[in-house]
Amino acid sequence: MSSIQQFLLGLLLSSLTATTTVSSFHLPSTASFQIRTRHHANPKSSSPRSTTSLKMGLGEMEVLEYDVAIIGGGPAGCTCALYTSRADLKTIILDKNPATGALAITSHIANYPGVDRTMSGTELLDQMREQAIQYGTRYEKAQVFMIDVKEEETGDSTYTKCVYTPDFTIKARSLVLATGAMGRVGKPFPGEKELLGSGVSYCATCDGAFYRDSEVAVYGASTEAIEEAMFLTKFASTVHWVVPTDIEKELQGGMDVEKNKIMDHDEAMQLMSCPNVKLWTKTKLVEVIGDFNGVTGVRVNHRGSDDDEVIPVEGAFIYGNGGGSKPITDFCQSKVELDEAGGVIVDESMMTSVSGVYAVGDIRNTDYKQVVVAASDGCIAAMAVEKFLNNRKMVKVDWIHR
Repeated sequence: MSSIQQFLLGLLLSSLTATTTVSSFHLPSTASFQIRTRHHANPKSSSPRSTTSLKMGLGEMEVLEYDVAIIGGGPAGCTCALYTSRADLKTIILDKNPATGALAITSHIANYPGVDRTMSGTELLDQMREQAIQYGTRYEKAQVFMIDVKEEETGDSTYTKCVYTPDFTIKARSLVLATGAMGRVGKPFPGEKELLGSGVSYCATCDGAFYRDSEVAVYGASTEAIEEAMFLTKFASTVHWVVPTDIEKELQGGMDVEKNKIMDHDEAMQLMSCPNVKLWTKTKLVEVIGDFNGVTGVRVNHRGSDDDEVIPVEGAFIYGNGGGSKPITDFCQSKVELDEAGGVIVDESMMTSVSGVYAVGDIRNTDYKQVVVAASDGCIAAMAVEKFLNNRKMVKVDWIHR
């Protein structure tokens, strides 16, 4: 089954409204899809932007065509987008969550040149994003769960890269990976690795529809965990929100302004007000349990208790308690080469092992995890992309923009 067939099948299944337990499935041989292409004028480019709608079964999937697709909306991704847009390359940023990156959760930025030391990371990132948008970048909040990076995978000699999200597909001439290094580190919980894909998930947007009218557990107190749990409330009969901290006390007392903001208080309050959410505060995840059919529950331990308790659930969405430092490359599916520590390997132009695919910022697992370094990575990659797409022998330096 091709990547696009797998993607379409997932969309078809996610649109089912009946309560169904899916143990195995096959793409019907009679499955078909229709493609419509619309052309939109782009004031920043002399060529039109093509938008294709791909329709299969119950739903319609929009397929967008761009010169540059950037996965990740941090300083590296936004800087890259700023430069590629200024070079009149049709550019899109796909950002899972603008509030959870390393810069976004930093309270003060005191070492970025030209920036007031009282500025927060969120404020600086907002300015970077807005600047890229002003020059023509399209920004979309979207969860990327799979990519294709070669012509033999996409079947397209022009748009050789494909980026898949639950809502639309991006076809691009070049691809920039800028997802950072906030992945959870450390050993997985017992049962987590064994049941990954069989009830254990890290993406509610991708898998939430499979748990319609079922009970699920979400572990973690980060903004990412809260937003994922909120999404699951649309499908699950009960969302068990398991957090190791005394979150009710934290919400009442607030957080020290000097600490990194790993949790959005307003969103946490909104989640707790949902009628199908049950909060397990001061509770640690001990184990994910299941059988050959998948997850059957999670074993937890409440602070101060000598005995563990099992919460019967069919899905376990694990996000930990805040960010980590592992490069986020799960969506790459071994499409690009990684080093021993999980960082994407690049050359001096930020190109990966695959032609036309670049990696910038902390996803490279560099020791120099600084905003200014990530921004410079984005600049280098953007100039390299412009050279690559226009078959230039020399890099075109961006000095003046009329």
